[in-house]
Amino acid sequence: MNKKLKFLLVLISLFAFFQINAYAMHIMEGFLPPVWSISWGAVCVPLVIIGLYSIKRKISDNPKLKMLLAMAGAFVFVLSALKLPSVTGSCSHPTGVGLGSILFGPFAMSVIGVIVLLFQSLLLAHGGLTTLGANTFSMAIAGPFVAFAVYKIVKKLNGADWLAVFSAAALGDLFTYIVTAFQLSLAFPSPEGGFMFSLAKFLGIFAVTQIPLAISEGILTVLIFNALKENSRNELISLNILKGGAQ
Repeated sequence: MNKKLKFLLVLISLFAFFQINAYAMHIMEGFLPPVWSISWGAVCVPLVIIGLYSIKRKISDNPKLKMLLAMAGAFVFVLSALKLPSVTGSCSHPTGVGLGSILFGPFAMSVIGVIVLLFQSLLLAHGGLTTLGANTFSMAIAGPFVAFAVYKIVKKLNGADWLAVFSAAALGDLFTYIVTAFQLSLAFPSPEGGFMFSLAKFLGIFAVTQIPLAISEGILTVLIFNALKENSRNELISLNILKGGAQ
């Protein structure tokens, strides 16, 4: 990992200076009924355990990947700390999970995501411990799995790195908020129209802020990925992201 990539880490951290203060953060502390808090947490546990083994195996095969893994975590932390107020009890923000999903796979991102969300809830009052399971499922599990699948599909069909990376990051971001809307609708169905009415309402409100954020995240992720191709080619080859030899 050379000096240029270390500079890239610093550049990512500078986005923290543009953090938007908001009182609605992820799904905020105490907002979900206990049954949903416990249920989403239980769903996440086995996937996070698998993620721990996935990270351990990759790092054992190539210890030099530690810096790249740390960069993926920093990318998630900084982007998901940029918040725009959205529906009651929640907010819109980039997620940053697309990059790590492409590099390390969706299971590894479940671990990175839960760590990021835990630090944000304890240090920044973003989200909360009671909603950690729900936030982990939407941002660190559902989003990464979609991002990983989209990257593989677009890469196979088109072959262009930039399109695959952009699509993965943008759609992974959007799917996180589809799942969040689904979670809120399950917990708080409309008295008049039930679950589907609430889902349509939440999705409609989220779309106003989330679609431009997803596009912006896709563009930024392409720029970061291109920088990694130039400065961390060996690491990307070891992760089977790039092929050896000339591009």
